Amino acid sequence: MPRRPSGRRLANYQPIAFSPFMRLLAFASTGRRDLPHPNDCQCSEEISFVEKEKLPKLSRKEKDQQLLDSSDEEDSQEDVQADFEFFDPKPTDFHGVKTLLQNYLDDKEWDLSSFVDLILEQTTVGTVVKVADDEDESVFAVVSALNLARYKENKCFRELKEFLRKVCSEKNITNNLDMLLEKKAQDVGLLVSQRVMNLPPQLLPPLYDGLFEEVSWATEDEPTGELRNSFRFKSYLLVTKIYKRKPRHGEEDIEETIFLKPEDELFLELSSWSFTYPMRSQLVTSQEMKNYQLMGLVMAVEANKISKFRQMLKSLID
Repeated sequence: MPRRPSGRRLANYQPIAFSPFMRLLAFASTGRRDLPHPNDCQCSEEISFVEKEKLPKLSRKEKDQQLLDSSDEEDSQEDVQADFEFFDPKPTDFHGVKTLLQNYLDDKEWDLSSFVDLILEQTTVGTVVKVADDEDESVFAVVSALNLARYKENKCFRELKEFLRKVCSEKNITNNLDMLLEKKAQDVGLLVSQRVMNLPPQLLPPLYDGLFEEVSWATEDEPTGELRNSFRFKSYLLVTKIYKRKPRHGEEDIEETIFLKPEDELFLELSSWSFTYPMRSQLVTSQEMKNYQLMGLVMAVEANKISKFRQMLKSLID
């Protein structure tokens, strides 16, 4: 079975946001007129292709309308076109990947460097996204799947499991989490996916298709039975972030959820269980975001749901 080539050029894409609210996040975050270099930024979700602007104090409806009305002008004047390519991870991607993942476990001090090394060493399953012919080779996205049992002796995985147990406050979920982290670890893949906020959504279906195809190939292509079995995942564990808006006095008792990555909403819909936890770090700080709390989201998705996820993702992006 042929393997994915080491680099694939994709069509020119204009960086766009997914909704008026996501455009608001882009304005509130650190942006550059030129393509951002992740190595120079403080956190991945704050990276934006859109130039930073100050928003007037308007109602949310007025802000969204203002952003919609000005979108055509901004897209023509401020957006940057780029050719993106998919590559196998390599050691020189270390700083770019580490920057993308620096808030992966909130503000916890842990062995992130070793975690990044494991991602880069696993070249048969995993992808980094870069701009074609970029001399700096800045990393704009990373996706991988790491077997929990295979790396259980690594300090970074011990710290990751300790962190997840600590932040899981839902008693009915604790047993399920422990089962995946320990007894079923051999069959669990930690799905790591992080990218700059405004990466074109058209890249998502091929990015995830490539990952899950590589997982399938690895069950046949890896040189030893032990390695081949390590990719026969029955479940995936995901650690990601969302924003939640708490209802204010007089409002309906419904929490509004903003997904920083649109595919996370699909994973959540297909998940066997999930839990959230408040995060100490705040990716975007602005007047517009004062009623929103950054939350960690942990999900378990059975591997037999992945084909459905891929279909849903294509439909969502199309």
